[in-house]
Amino acid sequence: MKIIAGVDEVGRGSLIGPVFAAAVILHKSINKKLLKDSKSLTKTKREILAKYIKKNSIWAIGKASSKEIEKINILHASLLAMKRAIKKLKKKPTLVLIDGNKLPEIKNYKLKSIIKGDKKIPSISAASIIAKVTRDKMITNLGKKFKVYNWNKNYGYGTKQHLKAIKNLGITAHHRKTFSPMNKIKYVSRRNTRSSYFLKN
Repeated sequence: MKIIAGVDEVGRGSLIGPVFAAAVILHKSINKKLLKDSKSLTKTKREILAKYIKKNSIWAIGKASSKEIEKINILHASLLAMKRAIKKLKKKPTLVLIDGNKLPEIKNYKLKSIIKGDKKIPSISAASIIAKVTRDKMITNLGKKFKVYNWNKNYGYGTKQHLKAIKNLGITAHHRKTFSPMNKIKYVSRRNTRSSYFLKN
C-alpha cells in the first residue's frame, strides 16, 4: 500500500527566526476538497483547517534556526527543515511529494519535487497550512517582546514598518544577519539586555 507524504516549508522570505517545514500523511477520511494553498486562505480559515488536518493525518514539523540559515543559507536551511520533518513522521512514507524544484538529501526515501505542488497536491496543501500556522504562532509570541517591529502582523517579513524599525533601532538576536538590509548594517558588540537590540554604530 502506498503511503504518500506531502511536504512544504514557510518563512524563506522572512527577515527573522527559523524556517519551518511540515510533512503530512493524510488519512483517507479527510475531505481533500477543503485543502488549499495556505497563502490563499484567511488566518482564521488556516487555523481551523490546521486543527482539522492534525486530527485526520500523521504529521510532523521540522525547522532550521536563524543561526543555521546564516551558516548554510536559506535554501539549504529550508531543505534541512524538510528533512527533519520527514524523519519525524511516525510512519515512513513510500513516496514523499515536495513543493518546489529542490529535494533534500535523505537516504532510503523516495522523493519527488512538484512545482506549485501546494496548489495541486492535497497533502502538500495540508503541509503548507500546518507549517504556516505553526510558524505564525511562534512569531506572534516572539513579537510580544519586540512590539516595535510589528511581527504580530508582518510575521518578520520586510514591510515598511519593520524596515523602518530596523533602520532606527537596529536588529534583534532573531534577525537573519546575512539577509538584506541586516547585512549592510554595522553593529557594536554592546547589547541592550532589556530590549535585546543590537545597536548600530
